[in-house]
This record gives sequence, C-alpha cells and structure tokens, in this order.
Amino acid sequence: MSSVVAQSLHVFGLRSRVANNILYFDEQIIIFPSGNYCVKYNVDQKWQKFIPGSDRSQAMLALSISPNRRYLAISETVQEKPVITIYELSSVPCRKRRVLNNFDFQVQKFISLAFSPDSKYLLAQTSPPESNLVYWLWEKQKVMAIIRTDTQNNPVYQVSFSPQDNTQVCVTGNGVFKLLRFTEGTLKQASFQRGELQNYLAHTWVANDRIIVGTDTGKLFLFESGEQRWETSIMVKEPTLGSKSLDVIQESESLIEFPPVSSPLPSYEQMVAASSHSQMSMPQVFAIAAYSKGFACSAGPGRVLLFEKMGEKDVYRESREIRLPVDPQSSDPSQSDKQDILCLCFSPSEETLVVSTSKNQLYSITMSLTEISKGEAAHFEYLMYPLHSAPITGLATCIRKPLIATCSLDRSIRIWNYETNTLELYKEYQEEAYSISLHPSGHFIVVGFADKLRLMNLLVDDIRSFKEYSVRGSRECSFSNGGHLFAAVNGNVIHIYTTTNLENILSLKGHTGKIRSIVWNADDSKLISGGTDGAVYEWNLSTGKRETECVLKSCSYNCVTISPDAKIIFAVGTDYTLKEIADSSILREIPAFDVTYTAIAISHSGRMMFVGTSVGTIRAMRYPLPLQKEFNEYQAHAGPVTKMLLTFDDQFLLTTAEDGCLFTWKVFDKDGRGIKREREVGFAEEVLVTKADMEEKAQVMLELKTRVEELKMENEYQLRLKDMNYSEKIKDLTDKFVQEMESLKTKNQVLITEKEKQDISHREHVEELLDKQSRELQDLESCNNQKLLLEYEKYQELQLKSQRMQEEYEKQLRDNDETKSQALEELTEFYEAKLQEKTTLLEEAQEDVRQQLREFEETKKQIEEDEDQEIQDIKTKYEKKLRDEKESNLRLKGETGIMKKKFSSLQKEIEERTNDIKTLKGEQVKLQGVIKSLEKDIQGFKREIQERDETIQDKEKQIYDLKKKNQELEKFKFVLDYKIKELKKQIEPRENEIRVMKEQIQEMEAELQHFHKQNTQLELNIAELWQKLRATNQEMRRERQKERDLEALVRRFKTDLHDCVAYIQEPRLLKEKVRGLFEKYVQRADMVEIAGLNTDLQQEFSRQREHLERNLATLKKNVVKEGELHRTHYVRIMQENVSLIMEINELRRELKFTRSQVYDLEAALKLTKKVRPQEVSEAGPRKDMPSMAPTMRLNEQEETGRIIEMQRLEIQRLRDQIQEQEQVTGFHTLTGARLPSLSNSEADFEVKTN
Repeated sequence: MSSVVAQSLHVFGLRSRVANNILYFDEQIIIFPSGNYCVKYNVDQKWQKFIPGSDRSQAMLALSISPNRRYLAISETVQEKPVITIYELSSVPCRKRRVLNNFDFQVQKFISLAFSPDSKYLLAQTSPPESNLVYWLWEKQKVMAIIRTDTQNNPVYQVSFSPQDNTQVCVTGNGVFKLLRFTEGTLKQASFQRGELQNYLAHTWVANDRIIVGTDTGKLFLFESGEQRWETSIMVKEPTLGSKSLDVIQESESLIEFPPVSSPLPSYEQMVAASSHSQMSMPQVFAIAAYSKGFACSAGPGRVLLFEKMGEKDVYRESREIRLPVDPQSSDPSQSDKQDILCLCFSPSEETLVVSTSKNQLYSITMSLTEISKGEAAHFEYLMYPLHSAPITGLATCIRKPLIATCSLDRSIRIWNYETNTLELYKEYQEEAYSISLHPSGHFIVVGFADKLRLMNLLVDDIRSFKEYSVRGSRECSFSNGGHLFAAVNGNVIHIYTTTNLENILSLKGHTGKIRSIVWNADDSKLISGGTDGAVYEWNLSTGKRETECVLKSCSYNCVTISPDAKIIFAVGTDYTLKEIADSSILREIPAFDVTYTAIAISHSGRMMFVGTSVGTIRAMRYPLPLQKEFNEYQAHAGPVTKMLLTFDDQFLLTTAEDGCLFTWKVFDKDGRGIKREREVGFAEEVLVTKADMEEKAQVMLELKTRVEELKMENEYQLRLKDMNYSEKIKDLTDKFVQEMESLKTKNQVLITEKEKQDISHREHVEELLDKQSRELQDLESCNNQKLLLEYEKYQELQLKSQRMQEEYEKQLRDNDETKSQALEELTEFYEAKLQEKTTLLEEAQEDVRQQLREFEETKKQIEEDEDQEIQDIKTKYEKKLRDEKESNLRLKGETGIMKKKFSSLQKEIEERTNDIKTLKGEQVKLQGVIKSLEKDIQGFKREIQERDETIQDKEKQIYDLKKKNQELEKFKFVLDYKIKELKKQIEPRENEIRVMKEQIQEMEAELQHFHKQNTQLELNIAELWQKLRATNQEMRRERQKERDLEALVRRFKTDLHDCVAYIQEPRLLKEKVRGLFEKYVQRADMVEIAGLNTDLQQEFSRQREHLERNLATLKKNVVKEGELHRTHYVRIMQENVSLIMEINELRRELKFTRSQVYDLEAALKLTKKVRPQEVSEAGPRKDMPSMAPTMRLNEQEETGRIIEMQRLEIQRLRDQIQEQEQVTGFHTLTGARLPSLSNSEADFEVKTN
C-alpha cells in the first residue's frame, strides 16, 4: 500500500434522489447521503463524520434508521449486484454489523427499507419487474417471508412497519396500497381496498392501525385497518398576481369513490411543464411525516402543510403552512422556491423539522416558530448553506486566502472557505458556467460562461463583472501562478490575457480537437495543454510557439499536469493509463486497472500524486510512480470526478464530481517526505468593496445614526410622558389603596367583634352539648348494666342445661356400647356354628361330584366312540352340499356387500382426500419455506465445513512449522545453556563488589553518627551563647528605655527653659520661672546619689560590654573555624557517598539487564516458567551465594533507599540549625561560604529503586 494518505474532512453536497435521505440520529446530529458517503452532521457544532459506502459502489438507493437509533441500513448497487449494509451507529467510527448480499431470489435493486419497532427485522422492497417484499431477521441474515407486491410492473415507492406491531406492514406505490400481516411464516394481505386504485406516493402511520396516504393528485386519505375513514384534496391556485394559496377542499368522513388514475407518477420536468401550462395544478404529495399532534406533508413545490387532529374524531384539519424562502441571489427569485420537497423528518423531541428538496438543498424550521406565525405562512431556513444542484464543472483555489471557487451546470458560482467550512459568496446567472479560476490574491475570478468569458471582482457581499470577452463556452480557464496572466480555451485555441491592461497578448493554435485541460509551470514561462485529439503540447509563452509535443491519436486526454521542476508532464485519458511524458516522448505508462482516469493532481513538493476515476474514487500514490498496484483508493463520489486540486501548502485535496458534491481531504505522507510548508504570512483578511457601496453604506450609517438619535429623543419624551402618567396612576392607586385599607381595617374590626361573639356562643353551645352527652352516657351505662345482668342470668341457666344434656348423652353412649358388644358376641357365635355346618356339607358335595365325574367320563368315552363313526359319514355327505350352497350364497352376498362398502368408503375417501389436499397444501407451503431455510443452512454448513477444513490445513502447516522451529531451538539449547553459565559466572563478582560497597556504606554510617555527636555538642555550646546573648539584649533594652526617658525629660526641660527665656527682660518673673524649674526637675536628696550612681553604672556597663564583646569575638572565630572544617569534611563524605551510590546503581542496572537476558533465553527454550524478572533477581543470589544469605537483607533496594532518606533528613536538620545560627545578630561566617542546596544534593542522591 502507498504511504500517501487522504482523510475526508468535509463535504458540500447532498444526494436528494436517495429514498428517505434525511435521518435524525439524536437531537443535534442528522444523517444524509453525500457522494458515496453517509454524513453525520452536528447542527450545533458544525462538524461532520463519515460513514463510507461499500467498495466499488455504483449507487446509493435507500436509507433507513432503526427506531432505537442504533443501526443504519443502506441499500446500494455494487458491481451490478444489490447489497444491503447495516452499520452500528453507536460505535466510533461506525462499523459494519451485517452485509446482506447473498439472495435466493431474483433482485435487481432494493428501493425502500424499513426497520421493525424492536429493530430486529428489516423490510426491503425490490424494484420491478420482480417487485418482491422481503421480510428479514437481519441479525441472522435469515429471510422470514417474501411476497410479490405487484404483478403489473408498477413502481413501489415506500414500505413501512406499524410503529407498535412487528407483524403489520404497509406498502404503497403506483396503483398499490396493501396492508400485510406476518403470520405462520408468510406475509398475507390483511385487507382489500375498495374503489379504484391511485398513484400513492407516500404514507405514514399515525396510530397502530391508522395510515395517512398521499397521492400525485393532491389527495390525502386516512385508512383504518384498510377501510377509508377520511379524505382531503389539496388544490393549488395560482392567481394572476403571482401569489399562491392552498385551499383544502372536499373533506368528508364517509367512503368516497376515487377518481380514475390517468397516468403514473410524472417526472420532475414533466410536472414543471404541466404546471406552466395550466393555472390550476394539483400538488403532488411526495413526503409525509407524523408527529404527536398530527402530520406534515409536502403540498406542491416549495410548500409543507401541517395537519392537526380534531378532538376524538378521525378528522384532521390544516393548521399551518410552511414555505421555502425566496432566494435573492437566484437568477429568477420568483422561481427559486419552486422545489419539490422529497423528504420530511422531525427531530426526536419534535422541536425541529428538516426537509430535502429536488435541487439538493436542506432546509429546517423550529416548530415553535410555526406556532408564533399563525396568521401568515412560516418560512424555512437553510440548514447549512445553499448547495450545488447539478454537476460541478469548475474548481479553483488561491494562495492568499483559504477559498475554493466552484461553478456548476446549475448556473451558479459559489465561493467556499475550507478553514471554516462555510459558504462565503453565492450567485446565480442566466447562463451555464463551464470553467472557473481564482486569482492567487483571492480578489478576482475568471469564469467561462456559455455566452462570454467574464472577469469578475469578489466583493465583500457580491460577485460583479468588470470585463467581458467574446469567448463562448470556454471549457477551461486558469490564472498563472503569479497572477499577471490568465488563459482561456475557445474550442481548440488558447487565448492568453494580461491582468494589468486586460488585453489578449497571445493566441495559441495547434490542437485539432477540443482542449480539455491546461496547466501553467511553476515560473509561468510555459503552458501545457491536452485535448481530445490525443495531443499534449508544451507552449513557450515568450515566443508563442510549441516547444515539445506528444500525439497519440488513440487516446483522448482528460487532464494534464506538470511536475514542480517542469521536467515531466503527466497526462490521463481514455486508454486506462497514466502517462509520464518528457521531451516529446512517453517515458512510462502506468495502468489504471480497468478504470478511466478523469483528473490528476501532483503536490508542490513533488512527493504525492492523486488521480480521480470515472467511478468516483480517489487514488493516492507516491511519486516516483510504482509499476505495481501500490496506491490507496477511497470511495468518494457517486459520479465521475471532474476536477481535482491541491492547496498551495499541500495540506488539503479538493475534489468535485458530476454528483454535485465538493470534498475536502486532509493529505499527508506517512514516510514524512511531504514536509508541511510553514506559512511565512497568514491568510489575508482584506476584502474588496466598491466606492459606491462604501458611500451608500456611509449614507445608510448616517441615516441610521440620525434615526437612532431621533428614536432616543422620542423614547426619552415617551418615557417622560409615561413617567408622568405612571406617577399620576400611582398616586391615584395609592389613594385608592389607602381608602380600601381603611375600609378593610373597619371590616376587620367588625369581623373580630363578630368572631368574639361567635366564640362565646360556641363555648356555651359546647358546654351544653358536653352536659347533655354526660347525662346520656350515664343513662346508657345504667341501661347496659341492667341488660348485662339479665344476659348473665340467661347464660347461667343455659350453662346448667348444657351440663345436664351432656351427662344424659354420655350415659346413652355407655348403654349403646354395652348393647353393641353383647350383640356382636352373639352374632359371632351364631355365624361360626353355621360356618362349620356349611363346611361339612361342602366337603360331602365335593366328594359326590368327584364320583359322578368319573362315571360321566367313562360313559362319555363309550358314546363318543359309537357316534363318531356315524357322524363322520353324515358329515361328509352334507358338508359337500352345504359347502356348495354356502359358497354360491356367500359369493353373491359378498359381492353386494362389497359394492355397498366400496360406495360408502369411496364417498368417505373423497371427503377425506379433499380435506387432506387442503391441509397438505398448507403444509407444502410451510415445508417449502422450511426447505429453503434448510438449504440455506446446508449451504452455510458447507461453507463452514470448507472454512474449517482450510483452517485445519493451516493449523497443520503451522504445527509442522512449529515442529521445525522446535527442533532448531533444541539445537540452540546447548549453546544457550553454556551462555547462561558464563553469565552466572559474570554475575558473581559483581555481587561481591556490591557486598564490599555495602560495608563501605556501613563505615560511612558510623562516621556520620560521630558527626552527629559533634553536632549535638556544638548545639549545646550555641544554646549557652544564645542565653548569654539574650541577657545582654535585655540589659541593652533596659538601658535604651532609660535613655529614651532621659531624652524625653531633656526635651521637656528645653521647652520649659525656652518658655523662661521669653521673660529675659523681666527679672522678677524670670526668677520665679527658674525657681519653678528647679523645684520641678531637681530633688535635693537625690543629687549626690545620682551623681555617684551614674559614674558607677557607666564604669560597670563599659567593663561588661568589653568583656562580652571579647567573648563574642572568640566564639565567632571558633564557630567559623568549626563550621568550615565540618563543611569540608561533610562535602568530602557526601561526594564519596554519591560516587559509591552511582556505582551501586550502575552495577544494579547491569545485574538487572543480565538477569533479564537470562530470563528471556530460558523462556525461549521453555526451560523455566514465565515469572517476573524481579522474582528471578530475588531468587538468583539465594541460590548462587548461600554464604551471603545471613548478611544480606530481604530487600536491598528498599534498604539503600531508606538509608539515603535518613541521611537526607539529617542533612536537612543540620542545615536548619546552621541557618538559625546565621540568623543571630552579627553571627555570620567570615568567608561567606555556604553548603550546596538540598535540591541539588537530592538530585545527586536519587536512586532508581525499580
């Protein structure tokens, strides 16, 4: 397979001629056919996912989704054979669940499909002349029943299941309306329609047994269990003003005779022609869909009617009308809404209605909008954007913008954006467009119409022509890569124009047939052309002459292209090959394998090539081209590919075809040779706008601004008026409410007084009732007590009476028992005596009988001997006569009896045979079905047997190969054993080294403990110094506080002294003030003490300060020296520890690697069980080194990790202590050196323990 891959991204198009072409998967996702795919489109998020059709599919005919939304059935024609494929929608991506392609009956294609309510069965209707309806159990690919729905070769349009019943089926077509029921393995017609049959185009179930049916004459019928209950005709009136109105006429609940059908279903063109000739036309009901309130149906071109049920009656009335919108971009807007609506589909919540039309368009409407616009007809909106409705003839792209330009035979030009997957611009014209090219800047297009060649501007909201050339029916046109030239084909002549002065500078003549393809080389110096005359020419544009030519008369070329280096020309045509042409000769011909190549494109990198075929497939291949069948083929279109392009950055492939669909593909090279081009500049955002449009929009903006200001003023004035009105109303209302509140208060007061009165009366009444009740209770208790006494007396009397009766009955029972026993004894004695008498008499009688028997036997013997002879003689005489008479008599009687019996038996047999014939006929039908199913099972079993035989042969081959491999492995066994022994020998010294390293680690741990002890001693010293330092700090704080107090006293004294200075000119007052100062600040008793104390304190303070400073300096020096020594020693130990741990890790990795090799070799030789390598590594040392078992721990890796973690914690603790010491005021190391950070040391110490 090729390494070049194309992945479908988005499609712009719809196949409207597929039956049931719109389906809802859920509330946001719809499914519709496009090209040779079914597309899952998310309406909200705008993404598409693809369900590919079958390989070599020729046409997609019908779709159906199961009621549980899990399965999708697609009817296709693959290589002239019908196929039904069922996909599982819940899987991502959607996968094929079943493929139905083996049929025991004649079939050309399946035109309609339907799932049963439980999604287990599938209905499929075949096309004429067979017209068979097939009832499938699709999971088992089993045909449950088959019936021919029509014998007149009339088309059948739709089949469906009842929404609640798997066994009830409806079929409609031209002159066909049948309700069928599946019973006893067959489909039987449940009811027969009365009246004349019509052309029934569509139907839907509105209840379990009710069906709405639409005809080609605009009639709607309601059938219940096959009986017509309601009828309506829809008439479209076309008045002279051009507006249409739909009138529902001729409504009744009784049975109505159908009018005769004049003709079968007309085509779309015939219907348009008929409607143009007459002002009165009957709308054709192509689609009907039911929803909870009623149903919706198409009612002529561009219209949908909604019908709702009226009450409990079986009558529906028209509730609303929905129309297709008029397209202002159409060449004839009045005719743009005249599209037949072919399919209707409601969303699962019935919130949205989506329709498809005969012009490949999709429209939708929110049902809530229809309820709002009750007075007028509602209008649909485009579900996505307007799509092409005819084959696409031209395709182009540009460099500066992500745009795609297409033209079609539907007379439209459309500009698409392949980044946002939207339609940028769209316009229809009077003439058909055959070719299109987009300027590299993305601002201009050149279009070849049927009448002229037009150069057009792409404005922000329009496409406008600014230059026309008299070139009729240009089938090919193309801008140069630089955009300064463009070429247009006119028959067999190529015209070259400049885009600067828009003049024709060259006309290239030489082709004898029509030119089908032109292409520019990379530097625009040459132009290559290919045509139906079998010629490929390379033109030099500087001279206007041919440089190279290659003519092959037997081939009509469809498309040509050139390699990026302009050395090789590639051409495809009708001879089923792809040709490489260089220097006027064909270098190679690559076969197309029974298809015709219609388009070709090569990447700008020259590594990837893509070709389109006549069957709609895309082939991706790498360059240089392979001779073998090395390419990836993708089912893309449902018609021949017309155009194919790659974008400038080689990221996207664009393809169009005669099915009217545009596909965008993401392409890439798996080998990485097609390197993505980095865009130096992003896509341009500029658009073209004409000056008139700008002025018009500016004028409109000014008008809108003035209008907005006027509206603001008017709104403010209205608001002021409303405020005044509202304030007056509020005032009135407040007055009114105040009055009402006062009235209510008075009423409330009156009610309160009434309530109090009522409460008093109620209490009195309740007291009376309670008294009355107590009296009644006392009366009742006295009465009941008397009654109870009477009843108790009666009870005692009855109890005595019952005791007496019981005693009497017991006495009678005892007497009866005694009499019974006496009578029984007497009877037994009497009968025993009689029995003895009878036994004696019986014995005597038996003896007499024996004697008489002996005598009788003797006389009997004598008499028999005498009479035997006489009897024998007489017997012989008369037996002859009797035999003769009997024989004759019997013969006659037998003949008469036989005749009677034969007659009666024959009559019975005739009746039985008639009954048997009836039963046998039914059994024959059943047996035929059973035989068919058994034959299918036999075929399936035969295939299974054949497949199993093949698998058995494959298994035997595999067994033989495995035996050979086993022999070879046994040969290598001895060698591998030797290698395993050598590896074990290599493992032992490594383990010894590990043991030595562990001993070193233990020694280092002892040194570390010694350092811990030293650290604790230092901590004690530091704690003592801290205490001394705290005492000095407290003393300093006290002295500072005294100093602050004295400074405050001095400040107060200065202020008072300054006040005294003010009286310097008045000695008396000055004296009084100075005296006051003395009395205030000087105390005589303390003067001497203060003077002496101050001198002593100063001396003691200076002495203590000098002593503490000397001690502190010495301590600082000692701490710095010890810290430096400790740091250097600690760094040395840490470096040694790191190197040892790294070496241990390296040894462990080597050991693990060697053990994994040993394990793999042993597993290959099947010598050991497949256990984990960790288990092997744990078991190895125990077996090979028994002497080390006491010293080694259970898990060495865990222990080393634990030791390292303990060291890390201890280091962290030491660092914290050092930082605390450094934070002391004035306590810093002299050198300023610090230990390395813990994060780096942790990174160095990290050991992999896995």
